[in-house]
Amino acid sequence: MLILGIDTSCDDTSAGLLRDGREVLANVVHSQIALHHRHGGVVPELASREHLRNLIPVVEEALKAGEADFRDLDAIAVTQGPGLVGSLLVGLYYAKALAFSLEIPLIAVNHLEAHLLSIFLEPETPPFPYAALTVSGGHTQLYHVRGYGDYTLLGQTVDDAAGEAFDKVAKIFGLGYPGGRVIEALARSGDAGAIRFPRAWMGKESLDFSFSGLKTAVLLQHRSWAEAPEAERACSLADMAAAFQEAVVDVLVQKTLAAVERMGVSAAAVAGGVACNGRLRGRMSAAAQERGISVFYPRPAYCTDNGAMIALTGYHRFLKGETAGLDVDARSKFPMDDLPGGRRGELQG
Repeated sequence: MLILGIDTSCDDTSAGLLRDGREVLANVVHSQIALHHRHGGVVPELASREHLRNLIPVVEEALKAGEADFRDLDAIAVTQGPGLVGSLLVGLYYAKALAFSLEIPLIAVNHLEAHLLSIFLEPETPPFPYAALTVSGGHTQLYHVRGYGDYTLLGQTVDDAAGEAFDKVAKIFGLGYPGGRVIEALARSGDAGAIRFPRAWMGKESLDFSFSGLKTAVLLQHRSWAEAPEAERACSLADMAAAFQEAVVDVLVQKTLAAVERMGVSAAAVAGGVACNGRLRGRMSAAAQERGISVFYPRPAYCTDNGAMIALTGYHRFLKGETAGLDVDARSKFPMDDLPGGRRGELQG
């Protein structure tokens, strides 16, 4: 079975080609970072226009890379939400037209579920059940994953997502957008122990997250640092970056491993854009090894938004008989609780 996956949920235009739910034949991504960098973040209107300009060439490139033709496709999977409405509409309506003209099934995909399942694009995968952390610019959530389409939400951010915090701190430091990579690079030359930023644990039993207070603490520290004479500064900008990153990583690691132990599972998966962070991977793997827990990560190309994970998720929804009609519409907010098999856990704080 050959499925084309399309994602235009935010600022990446992507198309992936997947055979039989396992073999990635192509995964093409057109990034808009250069366009949005000077604005300090994604401008929704500009993102939509770029998707309009790039979607057809990206799909054609994916088909060429996969040595396939439109007539070879068995189904089309496309992100329905969550995301920026204007961006979502570009991909969704193109996929509708394509499915209609080719007379093949259309599968509407939840972007969060796609990140959750992206680990199954890799040769080594976690055994069911396992705990999963999805951590990106828009979302930070913990799930108990019992099988394909069978998820329980254990905790989520109550304000900023972890990736959003990285972007905002980078903006405070004047480093531009996106923030994850520049903060990580700067932190390598800093001393995380030079200053301590707060960690929001949200209560002893809570598996929820909060990064807004941390962001404010960094803002106040940076303001004080910038106003002080250079000779009187007790830390460097790199120290602040390292201390901020360490505060985020501390919370992500401890809550993920707490979820593993509370659910009584033996493995965890970490996915989403922030899962590319080397410090997070290093700390998570080391702490998990001490406890006899296996941790799995998708490769960076599958952590960020991509069409292959959309095709994968579409494949498993298709196996359950879940296809969409041409009346399906975009959803800017689309919690996984709304999916068949999705539920909210009682352990959420």
